Amino acid sequence: MGFLKTALRAVLFVGVVAIGVAAGWFLFLWYPSSGRELLGMLLLVLAIPAVVRVGASVAGSVVPGYNVAEVGVTGAISRNSGGGIGSAPTGANADRIVDQIERADADSSVDALVVRLNTPGGEIVPSEDIKLAAEEFDGPTIAYTTDTCASGGYEIASGCDEIWARDGSIVGSIGVIGSRVTAAELADRLGIQYEQLTAGEYKDAGTPLKELEDDEREYLQGLIDDYYEQFVSNVAERREMDEATIEETEARVYIGTKAHEEGLVDELGTKDDVLDALEDRLNAPVTVREFEPQYPLAQRVQLGSQRFAFAFGAGIASIFSAEGDQFKFR
Repeated sequence: MGFLKTALRAVLFVGVVAIGVAAGWFLFLWYPSSGRELLGMLLLVLAIPAVVRVGASVAGSVVPGYNVAEVGVTGAISRNSGGGIGSAPTGANADRIVDQIERADADSSVDALVVRLNTPGGEIVPSEDIKLAAEEFDGPTIAYTTDTCASGGYEIASGCDEIWARDGSIVGSIGVIGSRVTAAELADRLGIQYEQLTAGEYKDAGTPLKELEDDEREYLQGLIDDYYEQFVSNVAERREMDEATIEETEARVYIGTKAHEEGLVDELGTKDDVLDALEDRLNAPVTVREFEPQYPLAQRVQLGSQRFAFAFGAGIASIFSAEGDQFKFR
């Protein structure tokens, strides 16, 4: 099947190029009856690269040269991961990643999906949205951990058919964390008073300008426990593991080899090993296309401005952080 696709792309490519060259020869050389043949030859030579590009584009669109989609989840997971003007855009935007997976699923050329993970986790619901998109993909799915697959990252991985990791990958952290900063004592020293104006007893639970009452702590801990139970239940169901076994991990992280022993990872290997496994599963040579986020023009301009501002600032900072007798800001 792969050979036939390659041959068909080659035929389409050669056909389009031949048509373009023939059209150029007719328009620029054969048709003119005056002495403009030299100019016509020049125009033909200039037109050939464009014709070649068009031919490659047509061949690639009619018979794509890929059958596996790769989608990356890098950085902290959130609903909106855009950086500010002074910082580089970072993190994994859940809505964008879901869109990438759905576009891959709608692509008739894509037979399998690789979800590349390097994330410490992030927000609960956005992580679950990505996991659900991976579950709904029509075809084999493999989660591949490079450096880190923790917390919400493992939630996503559990939505794939298999989880692969490197020997030294960090995997696990099946747990939930909630935190608050208490600034009540500092507020007292500064003469700041907190006055409660709420409707509902627990509406301001967790407000940093007041001490946390016992019943409020119990209420907030209950929310964390509920999220944790959902997390454990989802992973246990998808991975076909006992909930007690997952709870015994106590939200630890493991290196890849230990995670494999604990049943959190199915296989250990490199990306090449993952692709070899997909070739066996698909019974065909594998070619990967990485699906990137799609941004409207206005947002592309905004992201470009953010990256430029960050790069410019980083460049200025590097001048003052050079080694030697110069100033250092660290």
